[in-house]
Amino acid sequence: MGVGNELRGDDGAGPAVVKALRYLPHRDDLLLIDAGGVPENFTSPLRRFAPSHVLLVDAAQLDADPGEVRWLSASQTGGLTSATHSLPFAVLAEYLARELGCRVAILGIQPLQDELGSRLSTPVKRSAASLAEILAEEI
Repeated sequence: MGVGNELRGDDGAGPAVVKALRYLPHRDDLLLIDAGGVPENFTSPLRRFAPSHVLLVDAAQLDADPGEVRWLSASQTGGLTSATHSLPFAVLAEYLARELGCRVAILGIQPLQDELGSRLSTPVKRSAASLAEILAEEI
């Protein structure tokens, strides 16, 4: 599940990863969701799909170089941009794990900028593409 607002530059990192994965051949055991800025709106499709694992990808303030990618625990998600949305990111991750009985993993990508109307920065665009390639090999 890619989370983030594509109208806010690097906040669209999560959706960029999902879009890069759309080239994969259809598989019944894989559901790609571009959740935009409201990931909680996609709990019904996830419930119907009944995943064993959910990977959430979002821009995150990691105090790192732009484009750096890190695994995060739910407790570390205070810097995730989605924490400003209607449902805090940690609450969403815990809800999915509890209600769907799945494992939830979170990947954060350090943004360079998130001004309204901007596009993905070069380092974040490269990281999103690289991450999509790695995920495609692993799934």
